[in-house]
Amino acid sequence: MGEIASQGQLRMSLLRWALVTVPAIVLLGFLFGRLGGAGGQSRWWQALDKPSFQPPDWAFGVAWSLLYVLLGIALAIILNARGARGRGLAIGLFGLNFLLSLVWTPLFFGAHQVSAALILLAAVLVTAALTAWQFWKIRPLAGGLLLPYLAWLMFALALNFAVDRLNPDAESFIPPVPAAEVIL
Repeated sequence: MGEIASQGQLRMSLLRWALVTVPAIVLLGFLFGRLGGAGGQSRWWQALDKPSFQPPDWAFGVAWSLLYVLLGIALAIILNARGARGRGLAIGLFGLNFLLSLVWTPLFFGAHQVSAALILLAAVLVTAALTAWQFWKIRPLAGGLLLPYLAWLMFALALNFAVDRLNPDAESFIPPVPAAEVIL
């Protein structure tokens, strides 16, 4: 009864966690992105001035897909580290960070609150750094898997800042409706 789990059992436990966390995080990320109006199809987004380092719209889907997978794997590693000191704090920080991250999209794209989204994104970056540090202390691999996320958040913060500076009226900006064309 009091036997220690074998390496195979531990790997299977990690795999089971990953089979839950990865799809859940990917699904929630894309759901909030969709509901929040993210994407290049928004007339508001298309009409804004963007910095020269703005990547093409398709790059965001690719980047977030990869980042969500990495987040899910890192979380699975921590969930699988039963009995590890600081595990509860790490999971709580991850949850807070992920929630803040999900709120950013509807705030920026849906509500057009570019300045407020910038402040929120700074909070996302801080909580992500704290999460990565806590994950690292429990399982260095889990913390390492969050490094691309931290890098992307720094880039996103710079992009959000630049959009805010280039579009001081973004919160109240209403793009013109294209004139209807009549074909005879």
